[in-house]
Amino acid sequence: MRRSYDVIVVGSGPGGMAAAVAAKKNGARDVLVIERDVEPGGILLQCIHHGFGVETLRQDLTGPAYAQRFVDEALSLGVDVMVDAMVLRITPSRHLWVTSARSGLVELEARAIVLAMGCRERTRAQIRIPGSRPAGVYTAGTAQRLVNVEGYMPGRRFVILGSGDIGMIMARRLTLEGARVERVLEIMPYLTGLTRNYVQCLLDYGVPLQLSHTVGRILGDRRVEAVEAVQVDERWRPVPGTGELIPCDTLLLSVGLIPENELSRQAGVALDPATGGPYVDEGFGTSVPGIFAAGNVVHVYDLVDWVTEAGYVAGRSAARFALGDQVQGAASVGLRAGENVRYVVPQRLNPESLADGPQRLQLRVVRPIEGRARVQVADGDSLIAEQRLRYARPGEMVTVTLPPSAYDRVRQAKALVVCVTEA
Repeated sequence: MRRSYDVIVVGSGPGGMAAAVAAKKNGARDVLVIERDVEPGGILLQCIHHGFGVETLRQDLTGPAYAQRFVDEALSLGVDVMVDAMVLRITPSRHLWVTSARSGLVELEARAIVLAMGCRERTRAQIRIPGSRPAGVYTAGTAQRLVNVEGYMPGRRFVILGSGDIGMIMARRLTLEGARVERVLEIMPYLTGLTRNYVQCLLDYGVPLQLSHTVGRILGDRRVEAVEAVQVDERWRPVPGTGELIPCDTLLLSVGLIPENELSRQAGVALDPATGGPYVDEGFGTSVPGIFAAGNVVHVYDLVDWVTEAGYVAGRSAARFALGDQVQGAASVGLRAGENVRYVVPQRLNPESLADGPQRLQLRVVRPIEGRARVQVADGDSLIAEQRLRYARPGEMVTVTLPPSAYDRVRQAKALVVCVTEA
């Protein structure tokens, strides 16, 4: 196989395949995608429900159908795909060591790299649920793969902890397969997934949701026999006397996703503690020249369509860098989270990018605003941009666009602060 590439993409999910396609279309001659699974497509291969492609393709597709569109396009453009391969190491100088059963251990080099490793689920150990250690405790994504890909039912009577999107989607999926979902428990006083999934997956199927509740302990010897649901106060501490035993044989955990950035750390990429992903600029360039990042490796998105769009931007930027048409790390203005904002992506913005068109900022709020809300981007007392919202919820990403007309004000700004408040 070729040892040197213009662009190497790590990960073949929606962000990675979009990045490969964009890199090819923007002049990169040799593009390689490395995938650790036995076929390209990423997590979408186990997402057999509809809801993908409405924004990017104007079609309502299943996850596998959506993924195949981009796999087919990448292959038709001449992108090389290396499957069943694991990247062991990446250096700041853009050397990669990859191992696979077919090729053994190989060293590759790239003019530009796009990191698109996606994210992983939090496990029981990370949230420290007390109780015994019986069989029957799964993350929601693991259960999704067992049911949709492997053809196994992990149980018959379920409790789901967390109102994340995967958990709610699995509540519907398991119900359709004949299982009983006793309850969904959410430790926060609000929904942490999309409202549409709450309606379509819980309300439509009669699955009860309890907010401000968590699992106090797991009961069972060889297999889960019950969980204790307990109410929590505003500091997430169990409220005495509120424990309730719920008989079940399986507990699913849908308690958050973590961007997969072990390789990013190896490469010396600076990570934002608020997102768990790299600090990036508007082209998804990281702190290391020639290394870009796309999709859930940067921050966890609500929609796969948005991951694809981010992949396009990162792939285009990587191609331009590889061809010497773009200098990464140009003078930029920092973006900071202000009132009621947990984080903002990108964290840096080159004012010159506004000459190419509007620049989109994405963020998540700390607390929900159910009435009218507004998002503001300001430099001190100078308002740069403002957008009105019907509501603002932590489980749904907020987007604000900086127009090209803001170029002069952004260029003169020392730092841009983003706030979301009641209108």
